[in-house]
Amino acid sequence: MSNIKSLGDLNEETKQKKFETLDPIKTFPEEVTKIVDVVDTENEIVFLSSEGKLYQTTKKNYDEKRQAIENLPPMKSIASGNLHFLALSNEEKPKVYSWGQNEYKQLGFNTNNELVQKPTLIEPLKEENIEQIFCVGYCSFFLNKTTNILFGCGYTTHGILGKPEIKEKYAMIQKLHENVANLFGGHSHHTFMTKIDGKLYGFGYNLNGELGLGHKKKTLTPTQIKLEFPVEDISKIRHAYGFSSILTNDGKLYVTGCMQRTGIGRDLTEFKQYPQFKNNNTIIKDIDCGYHLFAIITQDNEIWFQGRFNGSSFSDSLVIRKIQTGNNLTNDLSTYNQMKCCDRDLIFFFKSKSYLSQDLEKLLKNGYFSDCDIQNIPVHKILIETRIGKSFDLIKKYLESNCKLNEIQDLLKWIYCDEMINSKRTNEILNHFGIQNAQKTKLLKNDLKQLLFDEQTSDFKLVVKNEEEDEEEEEEEKLYIHKFILAARSGLFLNMFQNLEENLQKVKDYSGKSLETIELLISFLYTDELPITADTDQEFIKEEFEDIVEYYQLNRTIPMMDIFEKCSKK
Repeated sequence: MSNIKSLGDLNEETKQKKFETLDPIKTFPEEVTKIVDVVDTENEIVFLSSEGKLYQTTKKNYDEKRQAIENLPPMKSIASGNLHFLALSNEEKPKVYSWGQNEYKQLGFNTNNELVQKPTLIEPLKEENIEQIFCVGYCSFFLNKTTNILFGCGYTTHGILGKPEIKEKYAMIQKLHENVANLFGGHSHHTFMTKIDGKLYGFGYNLNGELGLGHKKKTLTPTQIKLEFPVEDISKIRHAYGFSSILTNDGKLYVTGCMQRTGIGRDLTEFKQYPQFKNNNTIIKDIDCGYHLFAIITQDNEIWFQGRFNGSSFSDSLVIRKIQTGNNLTNDLSTYNQMKCCDRDLIFFFKSKSYLSQDLEKLLKNGYFSDCDIQNIPVHKILIETRIGKSFDLIKKYLESNCKLNEIQDLLKWIYCDEMINSKRTNEILNHFGIQNAQKTKLLKNDLKQLLFDEQTSDFKLVVKNEEEDEEEEEEEKLYIHKFILAARSGLFLNMFQNLEENLQKVKDYSGKSLETIELLISFLYTDELPITADTDQEFIKEEFEDIVEYYQLNRTIPMMDIFEKCSKK
């Protein structure tokens, strides 16, 4: 549970408190290693684990130990409306499950059961290739991304399904719209979607101007929305009752409407940049909203919120406020992945370090096979040049002349581990070298992939010999590698390189593994991926991989067989 933490209900006694730490949500058994998503209704909350399991509890009962919902296939995504949940299975042909209140037919069941306690398969969608699920208020939407057809069911008043010709107050599952690229759900009675024409459309309840159409008229069918920026610049859309917000890729926040519980929007009828952050050019990196709360986190890891908490007055909710965080919380948020608002809680998901990052962090601590230094910190020239894209001498000169020691250490943390400790300053340094949006455009594994088997930059040559059953001679292959990478990732290679004779240039592999297996292993050590193709003898390789972690003394937490299975299905 270490990857999910929250700031709880800020009631009258605590709303002035200076928050120093994030408290972990203690809801799950020890075997739940990672939570990847959370959704909520007015009373219930559901978590999705990396194993594809679902855990459900009440919002007031986080501390209760929960068991996974039984008799379900692994799930890959979840969604929630005001009173119901959806889940999409992680199968070759995904299936959709629903549960909760069904009084508006939002579960897709034509029954008289107003409450469905457990996830139940939606039979009418079994033959459809549904790849995305969404909830909007008392409605459910299902998108077939192969055909770009959007299906839906539930409440039809105010054009919430975008189909005015529907006469019934509640509708069963039916085809709604064609040429749909994406849809954005929320706890509201309106929604937005993009079509394959690259334009943004809105439909549904609009009495507060929440669709951003320039008026407050009911909008029964998808209507194009005019924006001050290109649609492709949209990073996120979040909306709740009477209010909508858009975050752009360059960190600008736009709002429209008037959120009834927070006052956000202040009767706007078009998307306008939020003045609190427009005037000081603050870069926003994440937003979310729930029933009572709208939250913003800046690039400097400041948390701002607007909304109503227990004990607070309505006038308090109209004012945007900053949570006074201490250094501990700021440091925590430097590695966060996404933020969710669940009623009165702010929930943060933290990036789990990749196995590659975990292992390369050893290089910063121990300096294995370093060949140069910056401010007396042992580093590896080829890695620095590959990550930054400039000559080492130029990088070293700039850093030592313009950066403090802690800023250099933070930059090295990103170079070796993909971690942004001080994101603002680190990005400023990277911008100097021409790298924009580094956390999205410069992944560690992609940069190391450039070095894989590269003869020009390698500092060691492995000669792998393997006898073929049908051949008298041994097959020999030369693999060009970088000692520091293999040493960081494999105890066997670390021991081997540390005890080599100074003039030794060749090492024979004595593992008895096939050439293909060794190549796959080294590829994994560089990238955390296995380049399995249709030509790979998967059964033979799978047998050899069963003891690869132990023999090569890899990080024992690496689920090598799980990675093999995942790669073999690509």
